[in-house]
Amino acid sequence: MSRRPMFGAPPRGKTRRNSSNELKNGRAERSAYELRLVTAVLFVLILFGVLLARFVWLQGIQHDKYMTLAEANRISLVPVPPSRGIIRDRNGEILAHNYSAYTLEVVPARIADLDTLITELNQIVPITPKDRRRFKKLQEESKEFESLPIKTRLTDAEVARFAASSYRFPGVEIKARLFRHYPQGEVGSHLVGYIGRINDRDLTELEKNGMLANYRGSEHIGKIGIEASYERYLHGVTGFEEVEIDANGRAVRTLRRVSPRPGHDLMLSVDIRLQRVVETLFAGRRGALVAIDPANGGVLAFVSMPGFDPNLFVDGIDPQSWKDLNESPDKPLLNRALRGEYPPGSTFKPFMAMAALEGDFPLVRQTIADPGYFLFGGHRFRDSKAGGHGSMNFDRSLTVSSDTYYYQLAVQMGIDYIADFMAGLDFGRQTGIDLPGERPGVLPSPEWKRKRFRNPAQQKWYAGETVSIGIGQGYNSYTPLQMAHAMATLTNHGVAYRPHVVADIVDPNTGTRVPVAPRPERVLPWQRGNTERVLRGLASVITSGTAASVFRNAGYTAGGKTGTAQVFSLRGAKYSAHSIHERLRDHSWFIAFAPLEQPRIALAVIVENGGWGATAAAPIARKALDYYLLGKEPEPVAPEAAPAPSPEPHSD
Repeated sequence: MSRRPMFGAPPRGKTRRNSSNELKNGRAERSAYELRLVTAVLFVLILFGVLLARFVWLQGIQHDKYMTLAEANRISLVPVPPSRGIIRDRNGEILAHNYSAYTLEVVPARIADLDTLITELNQIVPITPKDRRRFKKLQEESKEFESLPIKTRLTDAEVARFAASSYRFPGVEIKARLFRHYPQGEVGSHLVGYIGRINDRDLTELEKNGMLANYRGSEHIGKIGIEASYERYLHGVTGFEEVEIDANGRAVRTLRRVSPRPGHDLMLSVDIRLQRVVETLFAGRRGALVAIDPANGGVLAFVSMPGFDPNLFVDGIDPQSWKDLNESPDKPLLNRALRGEYPPGSTFKPFMAMAALEGDFPLVRQTIADPGYFLFGGHRFRDSKAGGHGSMNFDRSLTVSSDTYYYQLAVQMGIDYIADFMAGLDFGRQTGIDLPGERPGVLPSPEWKRKRFRNPAQQKWYAGETVSIGIGQGYNSYTPLQMAHAMATLTNHGVAYRPHVVADIVDPNTGTRVPVAPRPERVLPWQRGNTERVLRGLASVITSGTAASVFRNAGYTAGGKTGTAQVFSLRGAKYSAHSIHERLRDHSWFIAFAPLEQPRIALAVIVENGGWGATAAAPIARKALDYYLLGKEPEPVAPEAAPAPSPEPHSD
C-alpha cells in the first residue's frame, strides 16, 4: 500500500532545486556587494588622491604665490606722492611753491545722504556755498569711491572740533596734504599756469606715455603754462610705504619706506618785477607783451592781459568762478601772447625792408613819389597819411612808415619771395617756445590759400592781395611772441634762438643746475650791412619818426616801429575811432629793441582796440624799457587814465 504525501509537504525532488537557486542568488548578491565595496573604496581613494594632489599643488608648487597673496592681505603698499618742484624767476623770487594743510574729505560711495551729511558737518566746520559748489563739480568729474575735499585749509580749531565728533561721520576724514600756491596771484598767470585734479584724459595720456605708475597717490597734474610743459621735471618720483594692516584694514605699523624724490625746481629767465610793471601799465586794457634777450632767446617778460588767479584752480574751481572767467567778454583765460593772432600792421615793414635788401630789389635804390595812394589793377590803395609823404626812398620809408612805398615793394618782390623769406623768421609756424598751446599764425601764400579754402574761386591768389601783405594787412596774422622773436632775430643779425622761459633745471637735493642751453636754431645768411641799415632805420623811428614824441629824453638809444592793425575792413570808408564800438577799433602795435649798440632786450606789445601804435602800445614799451635798462619805476596808471582813441589822420 503506497504512502501518500502528507498534506502541505513539498513534492519529492523540489527541495534540491530550491537550495541550488538560493545558493546561486547568494553568490550573485555577494558579487554585487563586493563590486559596490570596491567601487566605494576606489571612489574614496580617488577623492583622497585629488585632495592630496591639491594639497601638493597649493603647499608645494604654488607656495610662493599664495604666500605673496597672504602677505598682501597683511601688508599694504601705500604710495607716497612726491613734493612738487618750486618755480622761481631769474632773481630767485618764488612764483609757485607748496605748503602743508589739513583737508576735510568725503568718500561719496560710503555716504547714504550727502546733503544731510554736509548740513551736519556745517555745524562743526563751516562749509560755504562756494565749498558746496566746488564739491559738486568734483563729484561730477570723479569716481564715487574717490576721496574728495569738501573743505580745505582747516584751522587747528576746526581740526580739533571734527576730531571730537569724527565717530558720527563714517566716510569722512581729515587728511594732511601739500597744496600748491601761487604767491604772485594774477601776475604771470598765463606764463606759470596752474595744476588741477587728474581727470580721465590725463590718465589716458599718462598711460600712453608709460608714466601712470609714477602718479599712484597723486591727485594733481600741470594743466597749462610752465606747470604743464615741465610736468615731468616738476612732479618728481613717487615713493611707497609697506604698512602692516589688521583684519579691519587699519594700519598697525610701517615695515619699510622708500622715500619719494621731490620734483626739480625751475629757475626762469623771466624777471617777474618787469612782468609786474608791464601788467600794471596795461591799466585794465586787453593785450600782450613779450620781451626777449636777443643774445640767447631767454624770455624776459611774457604778459597776457587780462589774467586770472591760478589759485582758484588748485582745489577745483567752483562753477560760478569758472562761469565768470569763461564767459567774460575780455577772455581772461586766453593766452594772447601765445595764442592771440593779429594782423601785424606796419610792424611788418622792417622785415619787408630786410627782405628787399637781401633780394636786392630795384626799389631799395630808387626814390619815388608818395601821393598818399597806390594804384594797382584799377584799385586805389590808400596811405595812412592823406596826401602822402612826398619824395620817398628806402631809409625814409621806415622813419615815416610810408604805406605807398611798401605797397610797391610788395608788388616788386611778389608773394612767393615774401612767403619764403618770412618763413625763415618763423612767421606762419611755431617758434618752439617751451610753453604748450602755441599758435602758428598765418603766413599767406598761394599754397596756403589752396589749402585754406575749398571753393576753387577762393583758392586762386590774386595779384592785388599781395599789395596789402606789404603793410602787414590782408591775410597776415601773427602772435605777439612771433613778432618779438622776429625782432630779436633781426637785432641779432639773423642769428635765431629758440625762445625759452626756463633758464635752469635745478636738482633740489644737490643744487645741481642743468641749463636750458641757448643755442642758435639757425643762422640766416643775411649780410650784416643790410641788418645794420634796417636797424638804423628803426632807430630813426625813435629819434625823428612816428615814435619820437614817446621816446623823447629816453636816456638810452633804441629802435622801434609803430603799427596799427585793422580789426575789420573799412571798404573805402574813412576810419573814425570815436564813431565805432570800442572793440571794433584798430589794434595798437609796437616793436622795439635797446640799446642800439648792443641790444639786451627786444619786445613786441599789442593793445587790443588801442588805435594808433604811438598812442597806446609805444608808451607801454617805453616804460618797460625804462624799467629794464634804467631801473626806473613808472608812475601808477589808473584804469580810467587809459589813452583815448587816437586822432585821425595819422601815420605809423
